[in-house]
Amino acid sequence: MSDVRQGVWPSPIDDPYANEVTQPFWDAAADGRLLGYRCDGCGTFISPPPPRCFQCQGTAFTWVDLPGGGTIYSFTVVRHPLAPYLQAAVPYVSAVVELDGTQGAGARLLVNVIDCDPDGVQIGDRVEVTFEKVSETLTVPRFRPRLG
Repeated sequence: MSDVRQGVWPSPIDDPYANEVTQPFWDAAADGRLLGYRCDGCGTFISPPPPRCFQCQGTAFTWVDLPGGGTIYSFTVVRHPLAPYLQAAVPYVSAVVELDGTQGAGARLLVNVIDCDPDGVQIGDRVEVTFEKVSETLTVPRFRPRLG
C-alpha cells in the first residue's frame, strides 16, 4: 500500500458492500454528509442499523442528517503496527465519538481521528467529520480536531 499516511488507518476495503439498509449511509458520505439511524418509536440513535431498537424493540427507523461534529468519548493511540504495511500509519488515533445532534441518545461511531498530535488527544475533545474518497463507491468518514 503506497498510500499509507502517518496518522491515517488505511481502508482495508474499496467498496462498502452495503445492503438496502446501510446504503443510505454510504451515499450520504459520498455527498459529504453524515447520517444517523433513529428509531421512530423512541428517538434512540443506533449505529450500525439493527433489526430492532435496543430501547423499545421498535422496528421502524429513519435516516437523519447530523451536524457532523462530536465529542471524543474514548480513544486509544495505536503505536505498534498490526502488519508490516501499517508501519507508516503509526501512531494513529482510534476513537469512539459521541455524535452531535443525537440529543444525548448515545449515537457513537468508532473512527480514526486524523490531523492531530496523538499525544494531545483527550476525552472530551471536540471533533468534526471529514470525508476521504477511497474509491468510486467508498467514501470514509474520519474525524479531526474542531478548530475554534
